[in-house]
Amino acid sequence: MTAYEMNFDGLVGPTHNYGGLSYGNVASQSNSQVASNPREAARQGLAKMKALMEMGFKQGVFAPQERPAVASLRALGFSGSDAEVIAKAAREALPLLAAVSSASCMWTANAATVSPGADTADGRVHFTAANLNCKFHRSIEHPQTSRILAAMFNDEKYFAHHAALPAVSQFGDEGAANHTRFCKSYGEAGVEFFVFGRSAFDSRFPAPQRYPARQTLEACQAVARLHGLSDDGVVYAQQNPAVIDQGVFHNDVIAVGNGEVLFHHEDAFLDTERVLAELHDKLGRRGGRFRAVCVPRDQVTVEDAVKSYLFNSQLLTRADGNMLLIVPEECRKNERVWRYLSRLTAEDGPIREVKVFDLKQSMQNGGGPACLRLRVALSDKELAAVNPGVIMTPTLHDTLVTWVDKHYRDRLSEADLADPQLLIECRTALDELSQILKLGSVYPFQQN
Repeated sequence: MTAYEMNFDGLVGPTHNYGGLSYGNVASQSNSQVASNPREAARQGLAKMKALMEMGFKQGVFAPQERPAVASLRALGFSGSDAEVIAKAAREALPLLAAVSSASCMWTANAATVSPGADTADGRVHFTAANLNCKFHRSIEHPQTSRILAAMFNDEKYFAHHAALPAVSQFGDEGAANHTRFCKSYGEAGVEFFVFGRSAFDSRFPAPQRYPARQTLEACQAVARLHGLSDDGVVYAQQNPAVIDQGVFHNDVIAVGNGEVLFHHEDAFLDTERVLAELHDKLGRRGGRFRAVCVPRDQVTVEDAVKSYLFNSQLLTRADGNMLLIVPEECRKNERVWRYLSRLTAEDGPIREVKVFDLKQSMQNGGGPACLRLRVALSDKELAAVNPGVIMTPTLHDTLVTWVDKHYRDRLSEADLADPQLLIECRTALDELSQILKLGSVYPFQQN
């Protein structure tokens, strides 16, 4: 049975702005209040999707959410017409308006955790939307995320959807940003790797002191149960609290995995030897040969990794079996990181090629190539059951570029969020987009 890993990239929304909302995310906080360019941001993301499609990779697109989220403002006591709600929020609680206007759903690595049918008890692909309850502006995403996922993967024979975990700190879940999967081939049973920052109930696990640990062990365990994963197909690892306190807010800022390979920083995990040994043992029992590529701290510091987003890269398997690393332009600009990558690709290791993409608009808001995509392993039959409207083609790419140019502004500041016309522009764009992607009526304004 042929199977593929398909990347569904988040399409940057029309309200892309730098609100500095993500405490613990160095890039997000350092670029707060800088004017953004939503049109350029969306075009940069689409250029990456097109390039990967042209390289032969299966590529899809994930629709953005309605913003500003007027319903969230109404739930917090603002009333009147939509324009009046926005005006009142701008006057009385501008930070709150900025939060409900965030385009953070572009980072679809946080949309959900996905387990392929080869790993699950019922043989279906399972999706659990992430509750993202650590940050208010992200905690409002999961109901819409679930609707979009259901419209993309809408055949119950092949796909199972789970609601987000309880929205409390004990079950903080950040989705695939803290999850990866190792396998000999995408269609065979693999080992799912869950990384957590803290335990909610077991005080034996240390916790960071400066920044919050967003993912709990208990959330990881709950997702594994919901997806029907077997114990011999799961490995749990704790993220090093010291690197969380240096700005590594998700595992995908310090490690990335694909196939049989884990590319990670020396300081990524606690008890690294045990973690790697367990991955090697469990993948070996499933016919795979686990390989870890460790980046030494004396060659690339954690600070370098955070600034360049070296590990927030896409690790992809070429048709010849060699691996390609998709990195942001910031990696080339960091002398130590670029020197390391040049040595890495010259060696006889699994990672043979590096490609650089300009994703400045996303990077300045705290997300790189890996943040922008949700990975879904699919068999031929499962792929055929995916909504064809969300699968990237040359025609769809050109249609989306035209759509972006028609609807997106080329400059957006915090003051612009108070413009009631922005909501009208966003709804007009999304109404058209839902038809382009054949999603149906997935947005609240279409249903009310």
